[in-house]
Amino acid sequence: MTLSDLVYLCLGLGALGAAVLPRVVSKRPLSMPMAFLAAGVVMYLLPLPLPSVDPVKDRLWAEHITEACVIVSLMGAGLAINRPFGRRTWSGTWRLLGITMPLTVVALTLLGWLVLDWPLAVALLLGAVLAPTDPVLAAEVRVGEPTDSEHDEDEVRFSLTSEAGLNDGLAFPVVYAAVALAAAAGAGWSADWIGPWLLTDVLGKCTVGLVLGVAVGRLLRWMFFRARTSTLRLSEHMEGFVALGATFLVYGVTELAHGYGFLAVFVTACTIRAAERSHGYHKVLHEFTEQIERLLTAVVLFLLGGYIATDALSALTWQGAAVGLLLLLVIRPVTGWLGQLNGVAGLRERAVISLFGIRGIGSLFYVAYAFGQNTFSGLEREVWAVVAFTVVTSVMLHGTMATPVIGRLDRRRRRTPDRNRI
Repeated sequence: MTLSDLVYLCLGLGALGAAVLPRVVSKRPLSMPMAFLAAGVVMYLLPLPLPSVDPVKDRLWAEHITEACVIVSLMGAGLAINRPFGRRTWSGTWRLLGITMPLTVVALTLLGWLVLDWPLAVALLLGAVLAPTDPVLAAEVRVGEPTDSEHDEDEVRFSLTSEAGLNDGLAFPVVYAAVALAAAAGAGWSADWIGPWLLTDVLGKCTVGLVLGVAVGRLLRWMFFRARTSTLRLSEHMEGFVALGATFLVYGVTELAHGYGFLAVFVTACTIRAAERSHGYHKVLHEFTEQIERLLTAVVLFLLGGYIATDALSALTWQGAAVGLLLLLVIRPVTGWLGQLNGVAGLRERAVISLFGIRGIGSLFYVAYAFGQNTFSGLEREVWAVVAFTVVTSVMLHGTMATPVIGRLDRRRRRTPDRNRI
């Protein structure tokens, strides 16, 4: 058996599995990501001629594979959200972004600095890469397909999906802060980087991402639904792969303009979704995006399983494992609850939102990207070990809990709809 033959076999089985597994594990305390992660571990433990998985040596490959997966998932999330954008309608999201995310970064930075004894820049990097959430890895806690109703989403699914859609982009300024701090530490701890960082990496790139996201989204929704000629009015042709073109277009344009492409992709998706909400083309676009997302997620998690089986945990210390567990079991639940105090969610909903701060593929992308900017004191393998352990633990923990917890919440909501809000 040659390597190429084995790769084709794995790709074929993976594609079929991505189609079948979501239905097989439905209503069970399992998830498709758990299955592909376990498959990667098992396959790489067998004496098979599989290619090695080392994101430290093959950093560029790791960065681009996870990058593609994240931007496709962001487009899918934005296209699925039914709730109109607004200050009050998205108030739960703003709380998670403005309170929960910064508190999470601070807590992880302190743990990295004091418990892991890492330099401050590396500790800040850990906080930045593990701050974003990722409901893609537990489908039960994200919104479903687009519907006609603007009120067809419960607060849990909406909050977790919208939070992940935006914090995947908003983590970038913190990553750049860690890169700048690492460079400053090597040059004698100058604080001269703070001003340019605030102007460029925080205000400038966020503004470019938001502006281009809205602009491209409006252009595309005009073309999809309102163009005068049927050739350009793509909603009449019902071709789903257009969603992939929109994803790559806005991401490429924004990155070339030195903005945050992750932010722009999600904003573009929400802008497109705001047009002709009852049109069936939204469902077509979302379904195609979801299929591509499933395939990419399967590939990434299979490779992550291979990395876990071969080398990832060799650099993991008990302190690093403790930090990952503290994030999932203490930091996120506490900061998530604090972020929602006096918010619109009911007590049960707050608890579920706080608990399901899933860490996933966005974290893998950020750590691969950051190490392309700086070596961070040669601690690549140690950081990768903590991040990989945290993501794997999150996949297993939240994947097991999602179906029973969300199912119970849905049943209570149907029985006592008036008591969900306080």
